[in-house]
Parts: sequence; structure tokens; C-alpha cells
Amino acid sequence: MTMDLTNLRIGYVPYNNKLDQPGDNRRFCYYAKKRNIAFEIADPAENYDLVIVSERGDLSVWSDYRRGKAKVVYDFIDSYLAISRWNLKGILRGFAKYATGQSRYMRLNHWKAIEAMCRRADAVICTTDEQRQDISKFCKNVRIILDIHTVYNKVKTDYSAHKVFNLVWEGYPHNLPPFFEIKDVLKEINAKRNIALHLVTNLTYGQFMGKYWKRSTADIARKIFNNVYLYDWNKQLCPTIICACDMAVVPLFLNDPLSAGKPEDKLALFWRMGMPAIVSATPAHAKVMSQVGLQDMACRTPKEWKAALEYYIANEPARRRAGECGRIFAETQRSEEMIFEQWDNLLTSVLGK
Repeated sequence: MTMDLTNLRIGYVPYNNKLDQPGDNRRFCYYAKKRNIAFEIADPAENYDLVIVSERGDLSVWSDYRRGKAKVVYDFIDSYLAISRWNLKGILRGFAKYATGQSRYMRLNHWKAIEAMCRRADAVICTTDEQRQDISKFCKNVRIILDIHTVYNKVKTDYSAHKVFNLVWEGYPHNLPPFFEIKDVLKEINAKRNIALHLVTNLTYGQFMGKYWKRSTADIARKIFNNVYLYDWNKQLCPTIICACDMAVVPLFLNDPLSAGKPEDKLALFWRMGMPAIVSATPAHAKVMSQVGLQDMACRTPKEWKAALEYYIANEPARRRAGECGRIFAETQRSEEMIFEQWDNLLTSVLGK
């Protein structure tokens, strides 16, 4: 890294102050640690040379922060701008953030709050080409930077199937509902070949704003599939559980802009560990699957999910090829150093050094 940032005061607006959320430790915080960049939890009452605002930041405050003085980078990873302006959750999101204290000032129109944040930012980070197109209306400097997944250092080598074929998924509990799209498929396959579903996630979650109306993840998991196992997410245990399973799955709602607008981050996480994965054919998933030559592993309909699952469950060489090809892609096209260089280039563009 060629930039000298030692004389700059850098603030970071985190997902939480413990810096233990994936949005923190798979993105700026991990990069800063590896590049020896000193930063502090940002306080809008303080003066900084550079502020990195995560998606969980208070847009009502940071969209007006020291205009014309401090440099601001907005790490905006989800496709909220693609959501219909008639979407009920979208309409209520601004009020909900104010009512729960996530926003200091009332911003009833959350879309407008995001637009204001993008206009204030000297650069916006996003995760897909489609998202970049939406953001570019409000900011000229938009960069695509994905998560860093090298915190999981285990690699699958044994692709032989177990007597019970084990499928695995990793993520937040509120991203489990897309499994209902393939619930019947899993049931049909299980009638012919015993399968189990392993979910590495949080055991409880908040249905409202991610923290309110606490619910047990087991409640929703049992509605998805009978033979399901839950594991509380843990950085040390997670890769061991994943690599012990036979194949990963990443279902998403293709008719929901926020869900369909997700990047290939989770797929890249599995691929880095050599895990074959069957996924929903979002634009990002379809693109990278095509690049690797695994188009049949990106599914649009329950019929395609069933065909892909049946084929790869029965075909060990195909699973091995998928896992090994995916790992090569992750190591060469989504490597840690490549993502670090993207952050380097971003900061250079903002700081003008």
C-alpha cells in the first residue's frame, strides 16, 4: 500500500460497536487491520479527515456531516434503491428507524435519506453492477467491493457423499424465508434419498429492525424441513461444519428486488472452501456461474432446483469439479489481495493521494 494515512483521523460507523458483525469484520475493519490503518468508532460531534459509514449508520446525521471538509465513504451493500416506492416495508422504514433510535432525526422517506447520503459521499461502495447503476445517479464515484472471506481457512477435500446427504447454508436467520421456495423440492427428494439440512446462523433473531420481537430460529427452520440441524454461528466452528457437509445451497427470492439484488458473496464464501453450491439464479449468481461453466447450478424454478439437486447429489465427480472450479475462481478472481487493492484504489480516489 503506497498511501500514508498516519496523519489522518479516520472514523468508522459500524454495524455495532463490538465490531463483531460480518458487515464489519468482512469489510472495512478487516481491510484496515491488514493494512495497519488506525481508526476509531466515529462520533458525529467529532472532526475527522475521513469517515467510512456502514449501511447501519444514521443517515439523518452522516448525510450532513461537515460538508466540503471531511471526506466520506458510504459502504452501501444492499439494493434498497431497487425496491418499489410502493413497498410497505420501504414506506415504513424511515419512521421505524426513528422510532427505534437508529436515526436521530425523522426521515420519513428512507429512499430520500439514502439518496442524500449518496450525494454527500465522496465515494459509494456497492456490490453489484445493477446497484452501481442506481447509485450513479447520485454519486459519480461508485466502486464495487465484495466481502473478504479468507477468515474461513478450511478447504473441503473429500467429496464422497454420506449415507444421509447433507446440505448446508450459512447466514442471518431473516434470510431463511427463501427456503420456502424449495421446501416441496426438498421433501420430494427426501422421499427417494435421505437428506439433511444444516443451518449455520444465529439461534434467535429480531423480526422487526433486526432486534425487536425476538423469535427462535428453530421455529422457522422446522417449517422448512423435518430433518434440519441448527448451529449457532461461530467463526471457528463454522468452516468445520460447512466442509463436513456434502453441498451448499443458497436460495433467494428472484421476484424481490432486495433479495435478487444480492451479490455472489455467499457463493464466493462456499467456493473459497471448495464447497459445491446450488443457488438461485440472481443476476450476480448467474454471471459468475456462467464464467465458471456451472450454469446448471443457478436455478430459476423449483423444477430446475429439483433437477440440479438430484444430479449433483448422485454425482460425486460433478460435485468435486464444481467445488474445485469454484475454489479456483474464488482464489484468482475474488482473492483477498484483489479486494485490498480495490479498497486501496477507493481511498486514493477519495483522498487524492
